[in-house]
Amino acid sequence: MPPRTTKKEKDVRTKNMTRTFVTMTAICAVGAGSLVTAGTAVAAPSGKQQVVASESVASLAVVNLGLSTSQAQSVQRWLRDTWGYRGAIDGQLGTESWKALQRMLRGGWNYNDAIDGIVGPNTVKAMQRWLKAGWGYTGAIDGIAGSGTQAAFKRFANYLP
Repeated sequence: MPPRTTKKEKDVRTKNMTRTFVTMTAICAVGAGSLVTAGTAVAAPSGKQQVVASESVASLAVVNLGLSTSQAQSVQRWLRDTWGYRGAIDGQLGTESWKALQRMLRGGWNYNDAIDGIVGPNTVKAMQRWLKAGWGYTGAIDGIAGSGTQAAFKRFANYLP
């Protein structure tokens, strides 16, 4: 008989799925806006509004990769103690959390992209190399944060105090 899922666990899953959906929608919207802008650049009087819209979307991006709030808080404490994270310990892996993770990944996991806090394929590939070396990731280094990547990231987060 499978274990029962508590209401709190369901709420956390729902919240994480909502965040993931909002983040992916925002990324798609920014990409679509870039395509539209490229075709209408001559008619656009100024790009200032687009910059403000992109900054607003970026500040909302939280990518916990399946971690619960308490697991993400453990990761943030580790990042604070070892990789210069100075943000809130709020369980929301946003731009500043990912910048600290990117600094860590640059230190030996072949991350050579910008320290920008964006969880793109290069960040995920470096993360997969790191997780493969010590946290049980067995999948391909493909830049896709699928279930195997998320499970290994959870193992790491659960190891932390």
